[in-house]
Amino acid sequence: MRTEPIPLHSPAGADTRYAYREAPNSRPADLFTASRFDAGVRYGAGVALWLSLLVVGYWWVAGGGIQDLVVPETALMSAGRLAGLVAADLLLVQIVLVARVPALERAFGQDRLIGIHRIVGSTSFGLMVGHIGIITWGYADGSLARTPAMLWELTVDYPGILLAVAGTAVLLMVVVTSIRPVRDRLRYESWHLLHLYAYLGAGLALPHQLWTGQEFLTSPAATVYWWTLWALAAAAVLVWRIGLPLWRTARHRLRVAAVVPEGDGVVSIHLSGRRLDRLPAAAGQFFHWRFLDGPGWTRANPYSLSAAPDGRTLRISVKALGDGSTRTHALAPGTPVLFEGPYGRLTHRARSTRRVVLIGAGVGATPLRALAEGLDYDPGEAIMLMRYTSEPLFVRELQSLADRRGLQILWLPGPRRSPGSWLGSGMGEVDDLTALTHWIPDIAHRDVYICGPQPWTDAVHRTARAAGVPDGRVHTENFRW
Repeated sequence: MRTEPIPLHSPAGADTRYAYREAPNSRPADLFTASRFDAGVRYGAGVALWLSLLVVGYWWVAGGGIQDLVVPETALMSAGRLAGLVAADLLLVQIVLVARVPALERAFGQDRLIGIHRIVGSTSFGLMVGHIGIITWGYADGSLARTPAMLWELTVDYPGILLAVAGTAVLLMVVVTSIRPVRDRLRYESWHLLHLYAYLGAGLALPHQLWTGQEFLTSPAATVYWWTLWALAAAAVLVWRIGLPLWRTARHRLRVAAVVPEGDGVVSIHLSGRRLDRLPAAAGQFFHWRFLDGPGWTRANPYSLSAAPDGRTLRISVKALGDGSTRTHALAPGTPVLFEGPYGRLTHRARSTRRVVLIGAGVGATPLRALAEGLDYDPGEAIMLMRYTSEPLFVRELQSLADRRGLQILWLPGPRRSPGSWLGSGMGEVDDLTALTHWIPDIAHRDVYICGPQPWTDAVHRTARAAGVPDGRVHTENFRW
């Protein structure tokens, strides 16, 4: 068994010292400006979130919330109102996080936004359930025995409560189907359709505040505030999730130009269209695609660009893993395409240094292959580590980049050797950290781009962190849903 890392493969005639030289830790001025802008957006988004919670707290205090909280007869009602107000605020935040707002997409990246969305969503739902239970208990004068009957009475007699109960049931369905063990049993297309019901749940759950909420009934200013938040959240969804994709689809008129086998169950789909030089797509990004070829076209699937956009064509590469991805292998030239995007921060925009490392597994090679083509680098400044199980992807194209641009490539063969390691079985017994720092001694001073299945990318991230790479220089895209 091999106990030492295999050597880093370089293009014929290339000086391998380029991989280890102290290249200038510089970046183009426009990337520095973009990085500062994105950081400002992230800071502003955090401030906006906490300000909204402070405003909600203010309306609760102004409505006598603290005074009611210290009186036993009204304490439950007051606590229930506060839980409901915070839950409603976070529910709207949750909607905005996944509304595909371009500034947020560029600043956070969709993986990070979805992670925040999950945390905010679980908190909001927990508070919503708490609001229902606590305030019903309060209406029952603190009697647990009377609480179920009081819940029924509130549901059938109070304005908007029946809608709120229905909305909560819909949101419960969304939450349950988002739990990982349940989610893993569902097809992506089924889960995606069920998840869209969250908008219905939010729409049903919120209006009762206008009819029964104390803060609304006593404060016109609070009513204006909440209506404004709802309007902004609805506008974000209508503009960015519906309007912009439809407009871009009509403007660019994408069509399938060719479907080319790549090996290992992967095909590349070449797309042509109009004015693609005006589509703001970058190497490393992905789109949600609907191929209008018959049944199943309503279900979108996310696929990354596998070639840097050139203003004339686009290319994605898809492995047959499910119903939607398998169907793409039989697409006919001329098939029209409805698309959403581009999305993702696995691009030059996230870059903070000249030197980069691209680490991928399997079909995770697709956005990294595009980055290897689209990024600006000199020989030795870009190194790619690519793990594969049976057959590597894009070998000729990557070798061409190695010959022309000095990209250094290391192929990591074999299935993943253990759950805790990201290396392939062909690497022998050397540990992950030793191998990584042997291949790339200056990795702590590079940006690291990672793409693959989430458990695998988590393992790579841990190793990069152990090698001294700051979290801010690790850019990850997971193949998950």
